[in-house]
Amino acid sequence: MPATIYSHTFPNGLTLIGEPVESRDSAAFNLLIPAGCSLDPVGKFGLANFTCEMTLRGAGSRDNRALVEALDGLGVERGESVGVTQTVFSAACVAEQLHDALAVYADIVRRPHLPGDQLEAGRQVCLQEVRGMEDEPAQKVIEVVRRQHYPAPWGRASHGNVEGIEAVTAADIQRFSAQRYRPDHAILAVAGRFDWDRTLEHVQSLLGDWHVDPMAKEREEDPPPPITHIPLDSSQCHLGLAFNTVPYKHADYFQAWAAVGVLSGGSSSRLFTEVREKRGLCYTVSASLQSQVDRAAVFCHAGTSAERAQETLDVTCQELVRLAEGVTKEELDRLKARVKSSLIMQQESTSSRAASLARDWKHLGRARSLEEVAVAFDAVTAESINAFLKALPPRDFTIVTLGPQPLEAPRGVS
Repeated sequence: MPATIYSHTFPNGLTLIGEPVESRDSAAFNLLIPAGCSLDPVGKFGLANFTCEMTLRGAGSRDNRALVEALDGLGVERGESVGVTQTVFSAACVAEQLHDALAVYADIVRRPHLPGDQLEAGRQVCLQEVRGMEDEPAQKVIEVVRRQHYPAPWGRASHGNVEGIEAVTAADIQRFSAQRYRPDHAILAVAGRFDWDRTLEHVQSLLGDWHVDPMAKEREEDPPPPITHIPLDSSQCHLGLAFNTVPYKHADYFQAWAAVGVLSGGSSSRLFTEVREKRGLCYTVSASLQSQVDRAAVFCHAGTSAERAQETLDVTCQELVRLAEGVTKEELDRLKARVKSSLIMQQESTSSRAASLARDWKHLGRARSLEEVAVAFDAVTAESINAFLKALPPRDFTIVTLGPQPLEAPRGVS
């Protein structure tokens, strides 16, 4: 029997979404706060991430240690992340502890201590994250190609940079938390075993009187040049490419997503087969679709030797362009087999369902059942994908190379 999905938007703008499933022993929630890195001031990139780090150092009546012990005592498996437009707090626990866990997170987002005596410890955590990224060329090249492809501030990396984090003050964090941790456009999605009416009443008591202040909008800037080389004294070379596609809310999203699945989804995908297996050009190659609310792009990465970098770039671009010639039914059948496995696993995980519900509401303004998603994907055919690719073929690539020598852009690529 399909699960029922409930939703309620409070007068302050917070939306609660719930999918109760009585057969589960656990419950999970995702809380999306509209406090992403696109709001970082110039010169203080990393402020949103730094603020998220500090919110977990005491909140409400609990200091740092008591807060950690409270979450551990409730058996909460938790995670935090900062994206371009939001900060996400996720938690999963046994169903009986759901309301107590929600109360702790209400303190975290509304009453964080942001203790000044722990500012430097928090700064070191954020700096280590940035420096860790510098030591990972594959992640670095994707970070740069995203920044090059999207207009600012939409391509920013949430972890910021060393200069920005070192410039952040305690007052900056206090101000960011007070202004950006807010209920309007916030989404709380709950999945698992819980009673909707009791949870709605509980969330009303925790977050219903959350205050709202006016908020300034981000100013969009022109993207930088599309082809960039970053010198690196290494025998290796990393390539990053990007091209536009349709966002999650677009009617053709599943066509775009399936096309990328054919391109890079397992060891029978085109990039893996043509670039790595047949020609032996690289040790890794992949592509993924990344969607924001109003824009989306496909990002590709290949790691290879300096000697084979130019050929790897040429062949990878050829495969991207060749995608517009169409996919086959056999390729789509293999993809659908993998997708069905993924949907079954989502059905088993309350954490995964909570994240999906929150994502749907953010992008679509409504939440979909797994059955609706499965029907929509079953409707995708090789013919529908090919019609989409004909109308919007991969082109106008943004290219970033990280290695000892600059490469030449393949002919016809800009």
